[in-house]
Amino acid sequence: MIEDPVYVNHPLIKEDTIQFREYQRYLADSCLSASTLVVLPTGMGKTVVALMVAAEVLERKGGKVLFLAPTKPLVEQHSDFMERSILCRSICTLTGETTPEERELLWNRTDVIVSTPQVISNDLKHERIKLDNVSLIIFDEAHRAVGNYSYVYIADEYSKVKTGLSLGMTASPGSNTQKIMEVCTNLHVERIEIKTELDKDVSEFVHENYVDWIIVELPNAILEISNVLRSLYDKYVAELKTTGLMTPGRPATMSHLLDVQKEVQSRLNRGEKNRKLYNALSIQARAVKVNHAVELIETQGVTPLSLYLKKIKEDSEDAKGSKASKAIASSEEFSIVMDMVSNTKMEHPKISRIMGVVSQQLNSRPESKVLVFTQYRDTCDMVMEYLSKIDGVRVSKLIGQSGRGTEKGLKQKEQLGVLQRFRDDEINVLVATSVGEEGLDVANTDLVVFYEPVPSEIRSIQRRGRTGRNRDGRVIVMMTAGTKDEVSQKSSDRKEQEMKKRLYALKKEWDSQNTGIQMRFEIN
Repeated sequence: MIEDPVYVNHPLIKEDTIQFREYQRYLADSCLSASTLVVLPTGMGKTVVALMVAAEVLERKGGKVLFLAPTKPLVEQHSDFMERSILCRSICTLTGETTPEERELLWNRTDVIVSTPQVISNDLKHERIKLDNVSLIIFDEAHRAVGNYSYVYIADEYSKVKTGLSLGMTASPGSNTQKIMEVCTNLHVERIEIKTELDKDVSEFVHENYVDWIIVELPNAILEISNVLRSLYDKYVAELKTTGLMTPGRPATMSHLLDVQKEVQSRLNRGEKNRKLYNALSIQARAVKVNHAVELIETQGVTPLSLYLKKIKEDSEDAKGSKASKAIASSEEFSIVMDMVSNTKMEHPKISRIMGVVSQQLNSRPESKVLVFTQYRDTCDMVMEYLSKIDGVRVSKLIGQSGRGTEKGLKQKEQLGVLQRFRDDEINVLVATSVGEEGLDVANTDLVVFYEPVPSEIRSIQRRGRTGRNRDGRVIVMMTAGTKDEVSQKSSDRKEQEMKKRLYALKKEWDSQNTGIQMRFEIN
């Protein structure tokens, strides 16, 4: 016998709209006791927790609730959810597309404001708005609260007025204690709350995510291209070592090259100007570009490499082009690689494997939705082109708003349109760059494919979280043996384990300093 659903009962939450989950009530009540960072897996209802906290704050204290999200599509998504869930309170959306005058008017007459942080930061600096009547600020994707990101400025300004609570929400705040503490300090939170899929009160709502890895070997034709590029890279590294700026014994990785760049730039900024440093900076730039070319051919494919080499060639022919591009394009190795690429008819073996996986998924379950993540836009276009050749595939892409040269990004409305078409089954395969990783509701996805592993535990968690929401899902990670792919996968796994361990350690320490939690929410 199927039991009737149980719903949250609250004066400001529409009846029979939010199904009751004990862990969400616990988190909401904890957030009402102190400013809190909530770490909860993707798809487990962080936005519901935010709604419950917002409703109780508005009921008890009044004032305004400010709900911040890093992108316009996320703002629209959260605003729509609040509109559908909250009773008797006015709600508005603020983005850069709203004029400053209209934003000021909406701020003054609205109870719940959902906005991008850049807009709020600008309006605070221009004194169009004040935070002294704000009772709660919600920071979605709170791991962004580092460096100069607008979250940091807004949280600092809010801490000065001391009028209410802060609530940070994320699936992963970072892997090391320093990063986690930076986020907590910048948001001025006093408590950390963590829930994982293994917690008893969460596990009953979790659907299985089956993760498989497909490891491919590079064919000889691609290996030969890689070897020529690697020989050019080794030449530049050898030149750089003669400057004495590279650490002896340390592998010549990309992070090592970036450290060299920081060191040179720092010395130049201190006024130490000599030909040796400028020459080192030029060699370092060449090495970085060639290193990227190696990564493209080994982990992405011939097409992305070909497009990248074309950009280097065009830059080298431009009077204002970089010296690094001119030096690379004039090298013998560059000419050899260009010829090899133009004569290579095959593509990266990942492509055929992905085509097979997607075809098999749709043949076995025609109603399936598939999401493919790629690191680069050129790869995104390539994967989309190949998948479009499969019978039954209705494919589109989801990329960011920024343009590159003649290529335009997707505007906010276009992004939302693509997502809606995915939900409405007009599209059953979506190829996305990083814009698809963070928070967006991309419908019930049955299969998520990583074209490559990502070294960030935050991004890896977010990618995996796009499936297994309302039913079991499957994740496939493509890896090329002996390449950066393997390094990225190991890095992501290690960071994720470290994150969990350090989060629990910090929570235990903070809990010992805090009092108990008083339950405020009832159920129907």
